[in-house]
Amino acid sequence: MSAVNSGAEPGPPTGPGPGAPSGSGRTLRVLRALARLVAAAALAWDAYLHAHLADRYDAVSGSIGQGDLFRIEAGLAALAALLVLAWRRVPGDLFAWLVATGGLALLLIYRFVDVGTLGPFPDMYEPHWYRDKRLAVVAQAIAVLATIFLLLTPVRRTRRRGAHAAGRRRGRARGTG
Repeated sequence: MSAVNSGAEPGPPTGPGPGAPSGSGRTLRVLRALARLVAAAALAWDAYLHAHLADRYDAVSGSIGQGDLFRIEAGLAALAALLVLAWRRVPGDLFAWLVATGGLALLLIYRFVDVGTLGPFPDMYEPHWYRDKRLAVVAQAIAVLATIFLLLTPVRRTRRRGAHAAGRRRGRARGTG
């Protein structure tokens, strides 16, 4: 007999059995969990920064004050952080992405473009950088990237069935049931 076909029975399978998570599946779950933590931390930091800075901007007002807008951003970012961590569903991830992307876009627009007063919103043009503004940009950019990862790598959810149903499926796969 040749070394290629020695006539020996094949050994047991060496990979994970049916239903066991593959290595890449586990890796993806770990990466998604890390992305959730990073997104939530970045959103929480953004919420803190906006809440901390809100009183400094109360003097800038139209029908709605800039301080109030900062408080609204802080509340939305805090809610988004909680949704990303606790709810862990696509709508929550999408909400978090919208909050982070919207906040980042507005911050950059009002940094580089003098939009002026826009309806009830005050003129928020601020052409200089300072430490807290840079930190907010970094936090929002990190949250945007982490939530994009979450939105592009959705996890397929399967319903758990009882052991009896699982046994019947295994039996059919072997041709015994």
